Amino acid sequence: MSDDLIFREVDEDLRQDRYRKIWRRWGRWVMAAAAFAVVATAGTVAWRDWQAEQRAADSARFDAADRRATDGDTAEALTAFEALAADGGTGYAMLARLREASLHAAGGDAAKAVATLDALAADGGIPQLYRDLANLLAALHGLETQDPTAVRARVAPLTADANPWRFTALEISALAALRQDDRAAARQLYQSLVDDPATPQGLRGRAARMAAALAG
Repeated sequence: MSDDLIFREVDEDLRQDRYRKIWRRWGRWVMAAAAFAVVATAGTVAWRDWQAEQRAADSARFDAADRRATDGDTAEALTAFEALAADGGTGYAMLARLREASLHAAGGDAAKAVATLDALAADGGIPQLYRDLANLLAALHGLETQDPTAVRARVAPLTADANPWRFTALEISALAALRQDDRAAARQLYQSLVDDPATPQGLRGRAARMAAALAG
């Protein structure tokens, strides 16, 4: 389904003020787009920063667990990732927790995904960059099940100009505002993404469509 078709229908629904229907129909699409961008970026950054410090054994364990997940053996993959998170080197332990959370979320258990990410966010042994990432993903996975006010409060520190995750944090905050039926706040957040020249192109495109729809 193309972005143009999605946001055309969003526009029609907004004009009829059916905000909750919009969230039920399109929230997952926007969440999926944001999650893909965040995880792809996180994987690249994490691999680059930690690669030189990791043991070959941890790499092999991670790859083996990931193959199990790809093959659909989720239970075995989760067990392997949990073990690596418990006794692996810092970098691969962190990546194992992120992968574990993604498997829980893919299986429909947002609560376990958020709990796993909360544990990572509270780990003082990893750089703040990745603790912030864990908070960002926890907010993303909690969008449908947690109080939108709490979600917005969780990502608020990540929207600071110096934070590398600020663009996705603003998008998540806008989605939480939509869940609150706060059209004005959501439009303002989307417009701020449109106006910021540093916003990644794909995210700016989504924000522009949403801001235009909310202005109708």
